[in-house]
Amino acid sequence: MDLRPYLNRFVIFGSLIVAGVLILVTLILIGWTSPRFSPEVGFAPADLTMIPAPTHTPAVTVTPTTDPFATPIIDQTVINIDGYVQITGTGTDGLRIRSAPGLNTDTVFRGEESEVFLVKDGPQTSDGYTWWYVVAPYDDTRAGWAAAEFLTVVPPP
Repeated sequence: MDLRPYLNRFVIFGSLIVAGVLILVTLILIGWTSPRFSPEVGFAPADLTMIPAPTHTPAVTVTPTTDPFATPIIDQTVINIDGYVQITGTGTDGLRIRSAPGLNTDTVFRGEESEVFLVKDGPQTSDGYTWWYVVAPYDDTRAGWAAAEFLTVVPPP
């Protein structure tokens, strides 16, 4: 295909004039449709904020200090002294509360399933069990050692 008939001075100058007219029309339309700043608002130029590059910060070793007046935090899922426990897992047999830790000690009384006790001493291990000294909250005569396997932590009443 021969392009010489299309590349003459009339075509080149004509295309430059059309391009100039389109640019002029575009600039006029942008000028007429762009928002005007009111004199009371003024012109607010954009600010450029320079943020310095980070510098090396030496490592600081912090030694935690203990507060002598702080109340110790007690884990509510573990049996603790002055915590409440409930007899569980005995069915209708109940739990033998003993005079001392161990399976060969005398039974003081039988605690019923779901009965709640206050832990006063322990833990002690004997005969493969962990033992806690428990007291009935409203009856000091019902007290003795119970195996932790049959005790569940409960919130205070």
